[in-house]
Amino acid sequence: MRNLKLLRCLRSPELRSPGCPRCFSVRTDTGTLLIVSQFSLTEYDPQSGEVVNEVSLTAEGYLSEDGSGVVAGIQDLPDQEAVCVATAKGDVIVYHLNTNELECVGSVDSGLTAMSWSPDQELVTLSTGQETVILMTKDFEPLSEVAIHQDEFGEGEFITVGWGKKETQFHGSEGNFTFMIHLSLPWDDRRPRITWRGDGQLFAISAICPHTGCRKVRVWNRECILQATSEVVNGLEQPLCWKPSGSLMASTQRHPNKHSVVFMEKNGLLHGDFTLPFTKDQVKVKELLWNSDSTVLAIWLEDLTPGEDGNPNTYLQLWTVGNSHWYLKQSLHFGCEPSRAPACVCWDPEKPLRLHVLTQGWASFTYDWGWFTERSLGDDAWDNANVAVIDGAKVLVTTFRQCVVPPPMCAYELQLPAAVNQVTFRAQPQRTNELAVLTADGRLHIYGPGGLTNCKCPLLPVLLTSFVQCTTYGAEQVHFIFIFTFSSHFVRGTNRSEVKVEGHVISMCSSPRSGTLAVQLEDGQIRRVASNVSSFVMYDEFLLLTTHAHTCRCLHLATMSVKDVQAALSSESAQNDESARRVERGSRIVTVVPQDTRLVLQMPRGNIETIHHRALVLAQLRKWLDDLKFREAFESMRKLRINLNLVYDHSPRVFLENVEWFLKQIDSVNHINLFLTELKEEDTTKTMYPLPVGKACQPASEAGGGVRKKVDLVCDALRSAMETLDPQKYCLCILTSHVRKTTPELEIALQKVHELRVNPPSAEHAVGAGEALKYLLFLVNVNELYEHSLGTYDFDLVLMVAEKSQKDPKEYLPFLNMLKTLELNYQRYTIDKHLKRFRKALHHLSKCGEEHFTELVNLVKDQRLYSEALQLYPSDSQQHKVLTVAYAEYLLEQQQAEEAGLLLWRCGEMPRALQAFVSCTSWRHALAVATHIPVTQGQLAQLARDLAGTKLLEMRRATEAALLLEQYAKDCEEAISALVTGAAWEEALRLIYLYSRQDIIETHLKPALLEAHSMQVAFLESQMALFTRYKSRLAVVLEQKEKTKLLLIDEDGPDCGEAELYSEASSVLTGSRFGSKYSHSNSRISSRSSKNRRKAEGKKHSLKEGSPFEDIALLHALIQIIHVTDKMRDNESKEIHSLLRALVLFLFDVRASSLQAKYSELLQLIETSIPEIWHEGLQPGPAPVRRTPVLTAQCISRTDAEILMPPKMRQSIRWELSILK
Repeated sequence: MRNLKLLRCLRSPELRSPGCPRCFSVRTDTGTLLIVSQFSLTEYDPQSGEVVNEVSLTAEGYLSEDGSGVVAGIQDLPDQEAVCVATAKGDVIVYHLNTNELECVGSVDSGLTAMSWSPDQELVTLSTGQETVILMTKDFEPLSEVAIHQDEFGEGEFITVGWGKKETQFHGSEGNFTFMIHLSLPWDDRRPRITWRGDGQLFAISAICPHTGCRKVRVWNRECILQATSEVVNGLEQPLCWKPSGSLMASTQRHPNKHSVVFMEKNGLLHGDFTLPFTKDQVKVKELLWNSDSTVLAIWLEDLTPGEDGNPNTYLQLWTVGNSHWYLKQSLHFGCEPSRAPACVCWDPEKPLRLHVLTQGWASFTYDWGWFTERSLGDDAWDNANVAVIDGAKVLVTTFRQCVVPPPMCAYELQLPAAVNQVTFRAQPQRTNELAVLTADGRLHIYGPGGLTNCKCPLLPVLLTSFVQCTTYGAEQVHFIFIFTFSSHFVRGTNRSEVKVEGHVISMCSSPRSGTLAVQLEDGQIRRVASNVSSFVMYDEFLLLTTHAHTCRCLHLATMSVKDVQAALSSESAQNDESARRVERGSRIVTVVPQDTRLVLQMPRGNIETIHHRALVLAQLRKWLDDLKFREAFESMRKLRINLNLVYDHSPRVFLENVEWFLKQIDSVNHINLFLTELKEEDTTKTMYPLPVGKACQPASEAGGGVRKKVDLVCDALRSAMETLDPQKYCLCILTSHVRKTTPELEIALQKVHELRVNPPSAEHAVGAGEALKYLLFLVNVNELYEHSLGTYDFDLVLMVAEKSQKDPKEYLPFLNMLKTLELNYQRYTIDKHLKRFRKALHHLSKCGEEHFTELVNLVKDQRLYSEALQLYPSDSQQHKVLTVAYAEYLLEQQQAEEAGLLLWRCGEMPRALQAFVSCTSWRHALAVATHIPVTQGQLAQLARDLAGTKLLEMRRATEAALLLEQYAKDCEEAISALVTGAAWEEALRLIYLYSRQDIIETHLKPALLEAHSMQVAFLESQMALFTRYKSRLAVVLEQKEKTKLLLIDEDGPDCGEAELYSEASSVLTGSRFGSKYSHSNSRISSRSSKNRRKAEGKKHSLKEGSPFEDIALLHALIQIIHVTDKMRDNESKEIHSLLRALVLFLFDVRASSLQAKYSELLQLIETSIPEIWHEGLQPGPAPVRRTPVLTAQCISRTDAEILMPPKMRQSIRWELSILK
């Protein structure tokens, strides 16, 4: 539904050259015109109006000096920087533009009638005066010469299946007239026409048959072998042009009652046509010209009957096709003055919509056209979303607000007295349905509520490419944009402002509300914001555009800067990005329906599709919700399948404040139920429908809900309002509000149904108990509802639910009858146990008396309800004691002996409590209980020895073991021995001197000190050796990884942007495609079971050389060495410090110095190595995106990521002895 709009017309000054132009060609590299007349060859620059080169063709004798010479053709040869000219005398001339040399490359004695080069300029076809065709290479070496008129059909001859001749078949009302052979028309110039197909594989020649006197078209291939001959087409005229990007040739045919443009296939058969808007014998078609992208067909016509001054009128028409309908988009009238009549016409080979016209008076016109959709510009409800399409003397108007009519049909059409060249709509608010039409005769027609107004437009000093709102003009590259305002009849305009832009303007679109103007330049950019835009439109605060990447973007201009727009168009759209939508390839925007959500697109084949762009939909919904138009928003959301949670999430506080208004507007029980059933805790404004950047939303916490859940808050608010407005009308909605809560209130809902059964409503259309229960069964599973009804202990309600649930009475009646025979508490216990509500069952069973206590204990043990059961009985009761012992036994099974001992102690089970405390080495509790029992002194000493020897010493709690042996077992020697074994040197010395046992120093203490010294030195040396070895191996592994990364770069190419994304600790080298045996197995770690994943995690820390995660394992090992070494000097253990002091005390200074030096050396090694190992390359980075199964940093777990950070050594701990320095 696009029209051709004239963007620029460049008129160059008339050349003062002898003769008149015969033909011309466009030089593609410079844009100059190569014009040949009957006297000379001229290179002319239409931009500057200067003659670049000129050479005489009469001086060398190629053309007659009397001006009677005829030129057969001209062609620019950019690869050779030359131009080729063919004359009727038979000379083929090449003019070298860089050296200004004229060369005759060949001559044909019989003369030449036409010349045509192939699109790739590898071949040239010449037709001679002897009616032959010569095929030559670009170096003018002959390949073939054959006669044009041949008796054979060609290689593509049809196969006859015996259905008779075409002449004998029925042909409708025209009878056999079409098969009467007619000679060529009188005005036919009888010259052959040569045209090439766009791919250069075929060419066609239209020539007059010497036997029949009518034109025939023959198709040849690149080897000059005849392929097909057209059927006899009566009235076929001279024009012939092959569509560059198709398989059809265009020509013209004169019928008895019409004049048509016909299309012919490569096999010579006709394939469609369209009728020219002229009467019989009114005009003749001089030429047909396709533009380079096959979108526009130019027709050059001339009146057959001269005007009053004796000269015919000349026309140029531009036709386009859509949905198999041909539209006349532009009609240029050149009048009847001979000097203004076109002498030659051609399309620009580089710019598809640029047309060059050269008149008989040597005036040059360059027309630049652009595609433009004429749509109404309103943004209110008055605007009908009008789109006007030019079709000759008619304007086809479609009002997309009321109907979506596929072209070429329309809502209504306007018939004009002349061909239409331009149409536009008024921009004044509430009057945007009025339109103005400019016809080819220069008249302006205004259509509005008052009828039709027309006037003659004055001649302007420069050509205006638009005449309403925004216009551009200028012959230079820099254009000026003029913004016009018009009176009530669009006739008088005044210039208000001008803005200078660089380049030629293709289309403009303004927003009356925001006062902004978007300008699309000829290079495909919108104010140089985006370079891949195929169509765009501004609506309200949005810029909608389609891109060549087949997406439709909707950008919110009020919250975006130019840089934001550029960033949005240059990047891929994110998930749930409402601004982007995929569309069909080649889709273009037609219009947007104002105050609606509809966006109309046209597909390349011409059909119309209406979409609801998510950004427009959400923007309109937000407006409706802000204006409290809940009904409009709700209906649109239902139709377009927008999540109904947005009604609340958009503004929770506003919704809760207007709940009653929401109910009154919706006014439909079904719709309210639909809204309640779609509620969920998710905030759709953050997940599904995020707000545009720059817009703030109201947090849900400000809605008054605090910590309450959203679903519960909305259900309670709606239920409260419905109970206030009309509880009988909203009965089903109230039930839904109970069921839809996060913890469904089914008991309350069932109770309301029961109330309806007991007290039926009196209103005529009120909901009864049966209908309410049936609705509940629709919302809730029948078995679940039955069980909840049973949980109310109301057997009438249970029977009502069971009857409506279509359950078999044999399933529930025996069970209900059995329950009715039971005592009340035991009955409820049985029901709760059946429903697996064990806590309630326990509560009811505790009221059933002593005869059911054993059953209660079993229930407590089965369901582990010990804490709940203890709260049901007094602490001094026998039941409480039994439950406490049972609880303690359970804790013992769960390896919680200390807590079990406490329970046994408080209920008087002392021996069992003692066993529990001993088993968990709670020696203080054990000794206290033993004293409380009481036990004998010997038993107490033996208990202390058992706790110290078998428990505490094994747990390396030497100080506590010594305390038991000293105070309870009264054995100081054993106590000192325990301290020496545990390396508690200072405490051992205290007891030695306390009990005057200095002999133990020589027998036990000094040997232990020397042994501890030897062990510590050996341990430190082993740790130092391991640390050094792991550090060296890690450096080798990292070096190998760097080499592998370079190999990856070499494979992917030097411009691979992913190479720098590899993390130094990502283990890509051995897990890559370079043949590691671990690559395939470890790439499937994520799909394994949890047990196997743990096993694989253990393998990941394997120090085996060549393993895929060897670098991570080495880092783990290094960190463990650092932590163990650092812990040896902490304040709790004082392992090194205490040993050093003891060695110094007993004159082992040399050994103490060596130990201190060794430990200090290890610390120094670690501190200097940390920055070398944990350098910047080991910092976690992004994992590369690879198509190959390469293990990357994504394989590293959170624990592994922590090892990439350097460990810290504590510097404030003092452990050295200054006397040893």
